[in-house]
Amino acid sequence: MSTRRTARVAEAIRQVVSSAILLELRDPRAKNITVLHVEVPADLRTAKVYVTVRGDKKTEVLSMQGLNSARGFLQAKIADELDLRYTPILTFVVDPGVKKSIEVSRMLRELNAGEDNIEDSLDDLPDGVTDDEIEELDSLDDESE
Repeated sequence: MSTRRTARVAEAIRQVVSSAILLELRDPRAKNITVLHVEVPADLRTAKVYVTVRGDKKTEVLSMQGLNSARGFLQAKIADELDLRYTPILTFVVDPGVKKSIEVSRMLRELNAGEDNIEDSLDDLPDGVTDDEIEELDSLDDESE
């Protein structure tokens, strides 16, 4: 089998699983879940579904329990929607990439806010202070640390 076929099957599984979670799954634990992507091996017998869960760690654990308990339902939806010889066995994996990117974004915003405060304090300096004097003061601060 070609990798193009496995990529198409993976995308089709992602669409079926994400729409089933959003519209048809009634488990209250399985909320705030986003299906990011699906990995399928060449034999198409298993599928690793990467998801992200909004919320804290407790919400994430509860959502994963809800997904794992609804695994049979989701596999039945895949069997109904896709014409495959074997229905893939689903494995759900939490992808930490989204939460890490949000954390990095927050850190960059804090650094940017800190730079804005420095620029505001530089604007408060007397008019007679030159850029050379500011650089000299910065170098003295660096030496004292």
